[in-house]
Parts: sequence; structure tokens; C-alpha cells
Amino acid sequence: MMTQRQKALCKQLQIEFKHTSLLLQALTHRSADPKNNERLEYLGDAILSFVIAEELFNRFPQVKEGKLSRLRASLVKGETLAEIARELKIGEVLILGPGELKSGGFRRESILADAVEAIIGSLYLDQGLDTVKALILRLYDERLDSIDVTETVKDPKTRLQELLQSRKQPLPIYSVREIKGENKQPVFEAACQVTLLDKVVMAQGSSHRKAEKKAAERALTLIESAL
Repeated sequence: MMTQRQKALCKQLQIEFKHTSLLLQALTHRSADPKNNERLEYLGDAILSFVIAEELFNRFPQVKEGKLSRLRASLVKGETLAEIARELKIGEVLILGPGELKSGGFRRESILADAVEAIIGSLYLDQGLDTVKALILRLYDERLDSIDVTETVKDPKTRLQELLQSRKQPLPIYSVREIKGENKQPVFEAACQVTLLDKVVMAQGSSHRKAEKKAAERALTLIESAL
């Protein structure tokens, strides 16, 4: 049985589940029940990425693949999903185990983000792609409308620095060495060390600056995919 708050969430989402057990599973954290939302989260993550990618592709026909990928990453990352969860007050309807309840799991960014993805997965199973696509586009309506593709894309080193500063993390550490390339042309190899990653990111370029930029870009991609 759904609680009044869970019913209110459905009304806010403008959906009515045929199988309410799917929604309840989507709201159930692994700390509360072996039948939890982890598999639904996996499904919802893939569906969300596809729907956002398609919408960006259709909205911005002149934008190149690299920028589309960065826009998609910013929209589907955990931080954005947690913001959506807070707007919907999903934390108030989560089903958590005693430990997570005591430690404030209903406020934890990763748990909130996972719940949004799980709801998407559950709605897809309940009513199919058209319905879940409509829900995703409603949830992202303002965020999609506010995208300015003419905005200058910042240097990847700058973006990485700003991301780390926003999360109160130490700044990246770069080191560069020159190696021999084909025809004895100089090639530079840069290492980028970031505390959020469990490995040093490497990249090569025709100058030390280009190598550092590529390493920063790779580090950004890894971090954003993990958030």
C-alpha cells in the first residue's frame, strides 16, 4: 500500500502507476529490503541518458558531438538528479533501513539520485517508453530551456578546477614529460592527479599545454560519469 505522501508524489509527477509495487520498489533502498531499487536504477540510468541525448540532438542540430556529450553529462549527473529529487521531495517518501534513517540517508545525494533513476526505470516497465519520455522531459523542461549553446566552453583545465572547488576538493596536480614521437617529433605526456579518482589520468599532445588539457578532459569525463 502506498502512503499519502507517495500518492502525492505520483500526482506531482502527473503519473498513475498500473502496478504500484514497481514504484514502491523504486523507492526502496538496499538497506531496507533485498528487493530494492538497484536494478531499476540501472535501467533508469540508461533510459534517461538516451532520452536526454535524443532531445539535445533534436534541439541543437548545429551543435557538435563533443559539446552535446558535455551537455548530456551535466544533465544526467548525480548532482542534477539529486536537485530534481529535492524539488520533488523524494527524500520524504524513500523506504530506508534503520541505519540509513538514523544517518540521514534521505538527504544523501547518491541515494536521492539513484531513486530518481529507479523511478524512471519503474515507469518504463509499467507503461513503456512514450510515458517515461514524457515524464523525463517534464522534469527537465526548465533545465533544457535554459541551455545556451552559444556560451563559450571553458578550457577543460578551468572546468576541472571549478568542479573540484565546488566540491571542496584539492586542485589537480599535473606533471609533464617529453617523449620521443614518430620521426623524432617531440610528444608530451601529461599526468593529472585528482583526489576524486583512484588512478592517475594520462594523455599525450604535441605540446605540454595540449597534453595537460587532454588529461584534464579525461579526468572530467571520469568524474562526471561517476557523480
